Amino acid sequence: MGYSDHRFDVNLSILFAELPLLERPAAAAAAGFTAVELWWPWIETPTPPQAELDALKKALDDAGTQLVGLNFYAGQLPGPDRGALSVPGAESDRFRDNIEVAADFAASVGCKALNALYGNRVDGVAPQIQDTLALENLVLAARAADRVGAILLVETLNKPESPLYPLVSAPAAIEVVDKVNAATGLGNAKFLLDIYHLSMNGEDVSRVIEAYADKTGHVQIADNPGRGAPGTGSLALEQLLDELKKAGYEGWVGLEYKAGDRPSADSFDWLPAEARAAR
Repeated sequence: MGYSDHRFDVNLSILFAELPLLERPAAAAAAGFTAVELWWPWIETPTPPQAELDALKKALDDAGTQLVGLNFYAGQLPGPDRGALSVPGAESDRFRDNIEVAADFAASVGCKALNALYGNRVDGVAPQIQDTLALENLVLAARAADRVGAILLVETLNKPESPLYPLVSAPAAIEVVDKVNAATGLGNAKFLLDIYHLSMNGEDVSRVIEAYADKTGHVQIADNPGRGAPGTGSLALEQLLDELKKAGYEGWVGLEYKAGDRPSADSFDWLPAEARAAR
């Protein structure tokens, strides 16, 4: 096997971010890709005007790109925030305001995966209070995702770059996935396995794949160190993706890496052109 045996999508919030949002789908298409993913594009608001949602849908459609992953509102990302759903008060309220908006947009473009970033620990609030709130909000999000035929993703980040984020190991995220599924009975909560974050945490990625491939709903990659394109660091990404496939994972692999000093379009030389279009 090799890179050509996997289904890749481009994360348009980190690649082609040098372009205005509505120009990025066409840029990805010009590079040969037909599938894309996004962090919540409107970091200032969970409820953008319908005209802005419609414009993004049109840009995706006009480019012939399929949106395969979308984050719920996550606060200032990129920036200091790592999600909103476990943060009491206004941020939790914003997350709840966003749930149906994000689900409806996903339905409008045929997106089948919604990622709910957990949120940072907050000074002066007991972790148990945050975790209780998080479960309530994740249950609401899982039900909304189910309504539109989508899965809910729970992601592990890495402690060096996200020191206040509580889900910084694969087992921590899996525990949350299991709790959400137990609470809803829907079974649509899944693990977002980000190889870069797991590597930054010092986890044995092969062991994580072996243990949790059956609970994995989406995969993201970047090399380490540097969070660059495959081949810029020391991770055996091709081998790890082959291990995932052998373990039964057939889903998307999101390219969530930094292009560095190059234009994003020049950062795909590791992937043969014929392997870029969705299959």
